[in-house]
Order: sequence, then structure tokens, then C-alpha cells
Amino acid sequence: MENGEMEPHVLIFPFPAQGHVNSMLKLAELLTLSGLRITFLNILRIHQKLTLHTDIQSRFSRFPNFQFQTITDGLDNRLIDKFSDLIDSLKSITMPLLKQMLLSGEFGPTPTCIILDGLFNFIVDVDAHPNIPVFSFRTISACSFSAYSFVPKLIEDGQLPIKGEEDMDRIISGMGGMENVLRCRDLPSFCRLEDPFDPGLQHGVTQTIQSFKSRALIFNTFNDLEGPILSSLRSRCSNIYAIGPLHAHLKTRLSGEISPASSVSSNGLWEVDRSCLAWLDDHPPKSVIYVSFGSVVVIGDDQFREFWHGLVNSGKRFLWVMRPNSLAGKDGVPADLKEKTNERGYIVDWAPQEEVLAHKAIGAFLTHSGWNSTLESIVAGVPMICWPQFADQQTNSRYVSDVWKIGLDMKDVCNRETVTKMVNDVMENRKNELMGSVIEMAESAITSVEEGGSSYCDLERMINDIRLLCKRQRDTIG
Repeated sequence: MENGEMEPHVLIFPFPAQGHVNSMLKLAELLTLSGLRITFLNILRIHQKLTLHTDIQSRFSRFPNFQFQTITDGLDNRLIDKFSDLIDSLKSITMPLLKQMLLSGEFGPTPTCIILDGLFNFIVDVDAHPNIPVFSFRTISACSFSAYSFVPKLIEDGQLPIKGEEDMDRIISGMGGMENVLRCRDLPSFCRLEDPFDPGLQHGVTQTIQSFKSRALIFNTFNDLEGPILSSLRSRCSNIYAIGPLHAHLKTRLSGEISPASSVSSNGLWEVDRSCLAWLDDHPPKSVIYVSFGSVVVIGDDQFREFWHGLVNSGKRFLWVMRPNSLAGKDGVPADLKEKTNERGYIVDWAPQEEVLAHKAIGAFLTHSGWNSTLESIVAGVPMICWPQFADQQTNSRYVSDVWKIGLDMKDVCNRETVTKMVNDVMENRKNELMGSVIEMAESAITSVEEGGSSYCDLERMINDIRLLCKRQRDTIG
């Protein structure tokens, strides 16, 4: 800037997990394209995996106003048994280190604001940094965030804890914006705990409450998808930016800069196997079901076999992502199933998911209902079979099946007969119905990120608000 003027500087810090880092890197690139100075702070072990398996160094090197910085979570590459171990280490080691880095000016000019992962709200106390406003980025859906926020009320009303299996289909009441939509089994997974004071449950609730105290809430969603929920949340938080789907938003803004083929970039923590795209090329349109349970889920041998038999019995071809260590106690496909697998399907460690979902051969997506995967499936116009496992996934799958009507919910079920039936339903019996709904939603998603769309306008508003914050800070100093 001329005359030594301050320029807007945004510090972005994601939670150390694949889905969180992926979406926040896309946000970082969008903000960098707008001319903002960006520091992307990452846990060191995560950054090392990204550097090894992706093109992030070369991709961001073309931006002179962008820098990567790293910080330790104290775990190095040690495996952790419990989520609480990670949180404890972040609190005891990462939090004081971050405060030191902010005070020492290690990031360069003092950040205009910090865009903090919503699971990280304890890292930067919004009351302790009045000169550095905190924007809370929630990498989950607005509907699941809303469900998180109602947990204290549900406990107070006696609707939680859940009273055993016979209680799982009871409809939950008193949740603004999502009245009579969710059953007990559709609440975030920690709501299944018998103890309402369990540390995991309390952490989720506390971080959600803390998010409402931030300067703004950011969601990777769009108004046509979650309008009623966003409207309800705005009555509780005056400043909300709904700027998704971020991967589609980024592609749209990059389209004038670089070729579309190069705009699909992986932010994954594993090496991508692109051979699956050539395999898909050999199959007719809408003939293959894509199977991926994300970056965290581990399935047992019995579950694997039920899915495998269900897929084979359906008569459909399948492309299955089995990342390393995703099958408990096994290294790859069991030997007795390999020959039949090669006849009917193709298995890779990790796939370029956005490109796979956009491939003409894909007819459906069997998914864990993580939010990034859900949005990528919507944008690609691919109906889903949902098998959620934890956190926000239970709520996402309910909305996919019963509110947006763009897929089927296989929650809490894992048997070959159900798998076969749902595969045939989504790819044959109910194909036209589900495909019509998801294509309509895909068109809305694209419209939202184009100039004048709701997400496009919210991103512009957020950028302008950050510039205004910088101006006010500059005027205060001056």
C-alpha cells in the first residue's frame, strides 16, 4: 500500500482434519483472488501431508499476498485414541503458541481479523482479542449447526438423553427453523451419549455457543438449500455469510483466470489415484455407483462384507475408495473377495472426488454424508445413499432424504439386502424422481455462486466488511 497504509490481512486457521482444511483452503483462495492479504495457519503434520500429496505450494505461489505458516498441535504424527486427547493438546500447547505468534508479529502485519474454524473457538478467546475480530467458520451444514445449538434446550426440556433404541424414532420438537424434521436418530451423534455432561457432548455445545459470540458466522452453504435454517439463525446472530458451495464458487471465479481443467485441485491428505477416471471412461452413462466413506470412518470386516455383497448383488458396477487403514484389521480387500471385485468394481486408495462425481458414468454416491461430500454430490447432480457415522452426518442425511429429497437415508442399518435395494432404487426404481430433484438443486447451487447470486453477494459483502474493518483500525491508529 502507498504511504505505508495498512492493508486488510486475514489469518485463517482450520481444525486439523481433511474436511476442515479442504474447505478453508478454498475460502483462502477465494479471498486471495479478491486482493486480500492471507496467512493460512496449519498444523504442521497436516501441512506436511498436503505438501507431499497436493500442488498447494505451486498453486498458491502465484499469489504474492499469500503465505503459509505452521504451528504444532503437540502430537507430531502420533495416533490419538480419543478426540479429547487432541483437544487437550491443542489447549495446552497450540493455544499459548498462537498467542505468542500474534504478539510477536510472526505473521507480519497484525491481522485485520481471524477466520477461525468453529471447532477452534477456544483457541482465540473472542473477549481477549478486542482488536482482532474473530469470524467463526463452520465447516458443517447450517442445519447440523442449528441442531448443535439446540442441545442445551433439548436437555432442559427432557428430550435428551435418548431413552434407548425404542426412543430413536421419536420426533424432536421445539427446534426453530427445523420443527418436526428430526428424529432422535437424526441428531448429531454425540446426542446418543447417555450422560448429558459427557466431555465430547459438552465440547460440541460449548464451541457452538462460542460461535454465536464471534463477529460473524460463515457457512459453506447457499440460500436455496438452507434458507429456512439460515433465516432462523440470523435471528440469533445478526451477521451470517452463506458463501457456498465453496468448491463451485472457487471454480466460477477462477474460470476467467486459468483453464477449467487445471481449476480442479486436490486439498487431500492422501495421494490421489487418477486411474479410476480411465476405468470410468469405459462405462456407460449413469451406470456406476461411487462409494466413499470419507477421510475418517473405519469399517469392520462384517460391515465391509455386507456392503460388498449388497453392491455385487445389485448387479451394478462400483468404484470404491478404500483409503489406507479404513478397513479395521485388514490391509485392502479380503483375498476371497478379490476376484469378484475385479469383475464388478474398481477400488482405489483415494480418488479425485470432484472429478469422479462429475464423470458421466456415475449414477449415484454411497456416502458417509460429510458436508463437503454432500455439497460436491449436489453440484454434480448425483443422488446419494447416506450411511452417516458421527458428528453432523446424521443430520445431513436426514435433510438429504426427507427435506431436499435428493437421496436415501440408510442410517443405522448395514445389511446386504438393504444395500441392494437402495442401490437399485436410486439407480433404477426412483432414478427419475431423485435425479430430477438433485439436478434442480445443482442448478440453484451454480446460480448462487454466479455474479448476482446469493452466495456471490454474501462473499462480496464479507470482503467489503473486512476492508471496512481495516479502515476503521487504520483510522483508530491514525
